[in-house]
Amino acid sequence: MDSPRWLPLESNPEVMTKFVNCLGMRPTWQFGDVYGLDPELLGMVPRPVCAVLLLFPMTDKYEAFKQEEEEKLKGQRQQVSPDVYFIKQTIGNACGTIGLIHAVANNQAHLEFESDSPLKKFIEQTSKMTSEERAAFLEKDESIRVTHESSAQEGQTEAPSLDEKVNLHFIAFVNVGGQLYELDGRKPFPIVHGKTSEDRFMEDAAEVCKVFMARDPQELRFTIIALSKD
Repeated sequence: MDSPRWLPLESNPEVMTKFVNCLGMRPTWQFGDVYGLDPELLGMVPRPVCAVLLLFPMTDKYEAFKQEEEEKLKGQRQQVSPDVYFIKQTIGNACGTIGLIHAVANNQAHLEFESDSPLKKFIEQTSKMTSEERAAFLEKDESIRVTHESSAQEGQTEAPSLDEKVNLHFIAFVNVGGQLYELDGRKPFPIVHGKTSEDRFMEDAAEVCKVFMARDPQELRFTIIALSKD
C-alpha cells in the first residue's frame, strides 16, 4: 500500500503559529523567523526559545552524510533520554507537521493548551507508543490532517501539488534534560548534539544549523524558525 501524502507546509512562522493555535495550543508562545546566525541577529530573537525548526535542502551531499551518520551511530549507542518524544515520518510531505509535533511535544512544561486541544490529546494518547506506532496513529488523525491541509494552502506561495517532488525538509531542535536533540522523522532515532541550557539553547542550536549550511555551501535554501515566548 502506498504511504499517504500531504501537501507541504510553507516555512512561514505565521502559518505555523496559526496551525498550532487551531489545534488548541494557546498563543503564549509564537513562531518567528531567525534572520541570521551571527550574534547580533540571534540577539534579535525574542527569548526564551524552547524549540528551533530548520528547513534545508536534501541534496546528494546531505543524503550521503545522513547514511554515514546512521551507520556510525548504530555502532555507538547514544544516550537518549526516555523523556524525548520522537515520531517517525511515514506520510509524504508531512515533515513540517512532524517538526511542529516534535517542537510542542518536547515542551509541554512551557506551553499552554485549551482543554479540548486535539494536539495535546494526540501527544497524550501516543505518549507510551514507539516512534513507529506514533507515525501510524498520525496517519489516522483527522483533526491534524485537516488542519495541515488548510495551513498548507494558506502560505504566501502557491502550494505544490501532492505528487510534486519536494526536496526541502524540516527538522526540530529541542532541549530535553539539558541535552540538545535533533529530531528528524526520516532518521531512525533522535541525534544528540551535546549539552545545552535554557539560556544557551538558541546559540547551541544555531551552531548545529551552521554545520548543515557548511555541508552545502552553494545552497541558499535554508530557513530557521524559533518558537519563542510571546
